[in-house]
Amino acid sequence: MENKNFILASGSPQRLSLLNSIGYTPKEIHAANIDEHPLADEKPLPYIRRIAREKAQSVAALYPKENILSADTIIVTGQHIIQKSHNEEEQIKVMEALSGHTHRVITSVCLISSDGRISQKTVTTKIVMKHLTKQEIAEYVASKEWKGVAGYRIEGRLAGFVKRIVGSYSSVIGLPLYETKNMLNGAGIY
Repeated sequence: MENKNFILASGSPQRLSLLNSIGYTPKEIHAANIDEHPLADEKPLPYIRRIAREKAQSVAALYPKENILSADTIIVTGQHIIQKSHNEEEQIKVMEALSGHTHRVITSVCLISSDGRISQKTVTTKIVMKHLTKQEIAEYVASKEWKGVAGYRIEGRLAGFVKRIVGSYSSVIGLPLYETKNMLNGAGIY
């Protein structure tokens, strides 16, 4: 697979794998290092858009005149952003909050093209989760699949708990492929 003319501002192996699946390999990967804490009273949509843009901008500052692609994904219940769990007790609470409810997964993608133009797309997907038993929650938490991500990875054991997805499956994994491909094509990256 030939390298394309962009730098991926994300260290996510899922995002790289998704890009590779549609024939796009970045010429370089440089994970952005920014403060990802929400601002006081910041709602999920403005938050995710800001984080994706700041990731792209921080890497663009290091690589002027390059195409920079970034993305960030959050899980939201109501207006509450689910953060990464630090231990099993926190993850049990996350699973209890998701159990039997519909939640949203929001991914924002930002592309800063080599001429400085910024384009951004944000995709919201609804996930309908079955009611989870205490045993199902305990087994999922014991699997450790949730380590290092906010909420869960859908491409694992959790997939067996999802009743319905309304929106983009690839966006839930971490990158809405249709929108991303169109953004890259719009910047002359094919």
